[in-house]
Amino acid sequence: MSDKTAGRRLVAWTSLSLDGYTSGPQGPEHDTWLYEHATQEQTLAYFESIWRGADTALLGRTNYEGFFSVWPGITRDPATDDRTRALGQWLDSVEKVVFSRTLTDTKWENSRVSDDLEGTVRALKAALGRDILAINSASIIQALLRAGLVDDLRVAVVPTIVGGGLRLFTDDLPESKWHLAETTTLAHGAVGLHYRA
Repeated sequence: MSDKTAGRRLVAWTSLSLDGYTSGPQGPEHDTWLYEHATQEQTLAYFESIWRGADTALLGRTNYEGFFSVWPGITRDPATDDRTRALGQWLDSVEKVVFSRTLTDTKWENSRVSDDLEGTVRALKAALGRDILAINSASIIQALLRAGLVDDLRVAVVPTIVGGGLRLFTDDLPESKWHLAETTTLAHGAVGLHYRA
């Protein structure tokens, strides 16, 4: 968990299929493999070790709208387990920056829209705070990688081949070198990889 200091680290977090996709050919609403992975107890514990260190979340419009459509209800459901509720409470309370050229307003508390990804992220990194977490938005993570703004890559590789869809690591990304900081093997066969620039 990072201290509250200026010069914050930007952590990009996502889950990938074994063949390198963040969602399959039919889109995220059909990604049962991703849902099954995300709801595993070990996945929740692993992701908790990441989000607890952050006080700003970066999202693309699609993920923002998808998260907002389900998380407030999950958080307030009495049947929700404590760990999932804690994540929902964090999502409610954390500063959320949504990058979009079409979205003009946000309804989720503590959220705002920006159409200037590089400028906004550079200002956030220079400000006082803890980690900045880019959550599972492939287009946002790609743009941050192109701009050289990612300090940590946190990738969970799920043992599923989906055969197409949305790739995280596309051919137009610039060359970069990363150093392995940690690996975590989860009980259902996924592997958490933590790389640092």
